[in-house]
Amino acid sequence: MNKKYNSRRSFIKKTSIIPGIMIIPRHVLGGKGFKAPSDKLNIAGVGVRKWGMGSGNIDACSGENIVALCDVDYNQSVPTFKKYPKAKVYKDFRNMFEKQKDIDAVIVATPDHNHAIITMMAIKLGKHVYCQKPLTHTVFEARKITEAAREYKVQTQMGNQGRSSDEIRSLKEWINDDAIGPVREIHAWTDRPVGGNPWDTFAVKAKSKEKPPVPEGLDWDLWLGPAPYRDYHPDYHPLSWRAWLDFGTGSMGDMGCHILDPSFYALDLGSPSEIQATSTHWIPEISSQTYPSASIVRMKFPKRGKHPEVNLTWSDGRILPQIPDEFKPGEKFTLSGAMLVGDKGKIIHDSHGASGLRILPEQKMNEYVRPKKTIPRVKTSHEGDWIRACKDGKPASSNFEYGGPLTEMALLGMIAIRLKDQRLIWDSKNMKFTNNEMANELVHKKYRKGWSL
Repeated sequence: MNKKYNSRRSFIKKTSIIPGIMIIPRHVLGGKGFKAPSDKLNIAGVGVRKWGMGSGNIDACSGENIVALCDVDYNQSVPTFKKYPKAKVYKDFRNMFEKQKDIDAVIVATPDHNHAIITMMAIKLGKHVYCQKPLTHTVFEARKITEAAREYKVQTQMGNQGRSSDEIRSLKEWINDDAIGPVREIHAWTDRPVGGNPWDTFAVKAKSKEKPPVPEGLDWDLWLGPAPYRDYHPDYHPLSWRAWLDFGTGSMGDMGCHILDPSFYALDLGSPSEIQATSTHWIPEISSQTYPSASIVRMKFPKRGKHPEVNLTWSDGRILPQIPDEFKPGEKFTLSGAMLVGDKGKIIHDSHGASGLRILPEQKMNEYVRPKKTIPRVKTSHEGDWIRACKDGKPASSNFEYGGPLTEMALLGMIAIRLKDQRLIWDSKNMKFTNNEMANELVHKKYRKGWSL
């Protein structure tokens, strides 16, 4: 727990009763729901532009003290700045950490390529961290960030909000109850990428001919951070950066931490032992810079305790699995989701946190007697669960001990996509592929001069 925050709380306890005098805590005087200033965290946000995840995360923490807001694009972030006029405003997170010493906790919601740099600095300064998914841009970064959070004993949370849902806990209880028998197959899918498509012909022409000016208020060099320098273009910022190798993690990195989260949790998946992928690029001119517009990733997970070996098939770009026999006539898959195939039936769910959870066929679902709820539920929001963890020291539901390995799994899939049509053997303990040196070069990346983890 943050020492500064803990000392404030300890002081309240020690001074609440003085011989001959009773001091009533302010939260009692204020009535139900009132928080004394000393009960609140001082929270900073990095990456807070309008319509971004960061602004929503900040809003979910608005009951605490929002003391600092940082974004490289000032004009895009003005609406968030106006919401919290008492917060100090910064462009460079390094200046924020250097100048403002009252920060207890940090929300990181920048593009993926900057997550690890900011998060690591915050952790080493003893700040609690809420970081958007995927936790990092590379497998190496995910491992190191997880280790650092453990070493510095800060409270953490990755922004895969479905991990705090009731449904994801129900799924694990159903699996533990042997609702569908041993699970040997997982099929997961998503319609991503959709919108802001960087693979179209316009993107190719833009890279070769256009050099639009950097928008007023945007520090483009800071936005790039550790990524190799390239000229600004609106195909990168603010919306389409996820598709570019230097900035994002593609469809599986984007949505894998949501869609694969329920299986990862319920089946104790851990790391895959084998991975292979196939994919397609429609435009050769930019295929070396972007993730594909559609791909299929296959992973094999070894036996884990009571769980048998399981094969996972991921598909994106609107490629769907085979329609199961148990579907009603005309029934279709949702845009994103997963299906667990057991010896005695199937379980299907939608995207975030196993929403829409049900057993196939319908008759089996109707007859199934739900087990008792033995797994504690999150009583607040995903952000609220992190705030609670910062205050009482009990880890949040997707702390980095959980979110780090989940991120690693998703990013291993992205490595396979970049080296499509190759069978990769992964040694998780030693963090390397045993049969492919090209794949090992993608476990991490080189940072631009002046940046380091």
